[in-house]
Amino acid sequence: MSDKKLVPGPKMLPGMAMIAIFMLVISIGNAFSAARNTQARPSARYAILALCSLIVVGVFGFLRLRRWGWALLAGGAFFYSLGNVVLFLQMRPRQVGYLLPAAFTLVFFLYLIRDEVRDRVH
Repeated sequence: MSDKKLVPGPKMLPGMAMIAIFMLVISIGNAFSAARNTQARPSARYAILALCSLIVVGVFGFLRLRRWGWALLAGGAFFYSLGNVVLFLQMRPRQVGYLLPAAFTLVFFLYLIRDEVRDRVH
């Protein structure tokens, strides 16, 4: 046996775990909503299911600190935020309820692209 000590790799920050859980809940909720066809546009059903599936896969990759999981999660957070802003702009009358999740998810995206977070995924 060798006397080498195992050097642990970088650990996950608490914010990273919280963002992963948030994106997992949002993605599963949107996937069930699309599967039950309660979306405003039924033609977007399969696109929503595919994107939610990619984000769920990205969450599990991100929890294992994989670079591809981080990329899927960061992209999912950005496009979820962008989608809520687009929905806000399309609604007549404007519904401010779309801006709150857009703002939260934008903050999460900005957290994910920090150097401290990117250094921890490999």
